[in-house]
Amino acid sequence: MFDRVAKFIGDNNIKLLKSKIVMVVGLGGVGSYAVEALVRSGVENIIIVDYDTIDVTNLNRQVMTNILNIGKLKTDEIEARVLTINPSCNITKLSLKITLDNIDVLFQYKFDYLIDCCDTVLVKQELIKICLDKKIKFISSMGTGNKFNPSLLEVCDIRKTSYDPIAKKIRKYLKNNNINGKVMVVYSKEVNPKFVGDIPSMMFVPACAGILCANYVIGDIINYN
Repeated sequence: MFDRVAKFIGDNNIKLLKSKIVMVVGLGGVGSYAVEALVRSGVENIIIVDYDTIDVTNLNRQVMTNILNIGKLKTDEIEARVLTINPSCNITKLSLKITLDNIDVLFQYKFDYLIDCCDTVLVKQELIKICLDKKIKFISSMGTGNKFNPSLLEVCDIRKTSYDPIAKKIRKYLKNNNINGKVMVVYSKEVNPKFVGDIPSMMFVPACAGILCANYVIGDIINYN
């Protein structure tokens, strides 16, 4: 199934991708597309982390959702989808909500890269800190709700971000705690009017953010410039 991928990056890089383990934390609009892109690019060992079940409000932006699997665990549905794409994939499922109290459970697993697509700022901050401490490569997705234009997404160090309120909080956290090191993120420069209540969202920006996260990891693994 990877003939055309191999034509682009070579057979040796296909083997390299198959040897790596990637953890994806959060399987919403960003994380579900990150997993999809990893699998279709040749990664076969993936750890997926999410506690939630599929809700009707997820149908507009999460790749594994449909009217028939509402109420089912996102981890189960992602696994099922992945195995219909590439049955050779090894999926490890962690169906739990990550908090500051249990975050260490993630690092009991061996993995080469972490893609952070979770919604909780405190957890994002701790994931960044631990990954830097343990020298684990990672990329973190910033806010993708209330955004429409995917062309305004960028991959950069968090210290070069602007407009994004989540990135602002994390920049402050890093500065206040004297945390150095490269912190690569996907973020959007798009500025929209503030909203009241639930965060509005369409699929364009979350999906493209997830693909960019996967693209960064794949590019780093194969040293693609």
